[in-house]
Amino acid sequence: MSGNTMRETRIGLALGGGFSRGIAHVGVLRTFEREGIPIHAIAGVSSGAIAAAAFASGCSSEEIARAAMAIEVSDVESLGAFVMALLKQVRFEDMEIPLAIVASDLTAGAPAIFKEKGDILMPIRASCAYPGVFPPVRYMNHYLVDGMVAMDVPAAPLRRMGATHVVSVHLPPTEMIDPQSAQSVVQRSFQVMTARNGSQWRRSSDVVISPELKDSGLSTGWSSREAARQMIEAGARAAEAALPQILKWFSSAEAA
Repeated sequence: MSGNTMRETRIGLALGGGFSRGIAHVGVLRTFEREGIPIHAIAGVSSGAIAAAAFASGCSSEEIARAAMAIEVSDVESLGAFVMALLKQVRFEDMEIPLAIVASDLTAGAPAIFKEKGDILMPIRASCAYPGVFPPVRYMNHYLVDGMVAMDVPAAPLRRMGATHVVSVHLPPTEMIDPQSAQSVVQRSFQVMTARNGSQWRRSSDVVISPELKDSGLSTGWSSREAARQMIEAGARAAEAALPQILKWFSSAEAA
């Protein structure tokens, strides 16, 4: 790809939420790295916010994978410690790739989009504050929770950040439910709610990558390194399937 082509085609990568299934994002990032596809802006919600921030800060997909497989997050403090240990930069203005993190503002009833300047720890904590598991994060007399409540795939912010083409990574929800588990019921209710918002983020997307996680039986998370590896491979396969369409953008720009 020529330098001129890279300037004309500006790719934004939107990493959706998916709880523990977010490790599949690593496979998508790995494919982009391998193919040398430039990412000009990246955005994330929930687990996608952690992957997006890590990649924007300069972490490789392999570094993110190693950290994700070792994570044991039980509360806000452990989440914060994990993020601080993983990231190579902790302020938006220092990111190697322009970054946006989306949380949900319960007070305003709207998305809260953080980008350009400031510390990224609070926005990540807010974007991952899954209702019923983590408490809301207070910010300027507003209460913020998981970004998926307001925007399950953050495609729209990337358009405002100058992306000419947006690749959205959507992690399919699980249909499994344990009626005796309050967390399982809340999670499934959450998924039903966000599924209704799909048309909104899809309108801002040029390509949608949706790893096939259901068939692997890993929709709700992983219990071993092997299960995590399978999720990463599912992400990589889905990204590889989208490569022909993505690479056409550069060919078209070059021809123009």
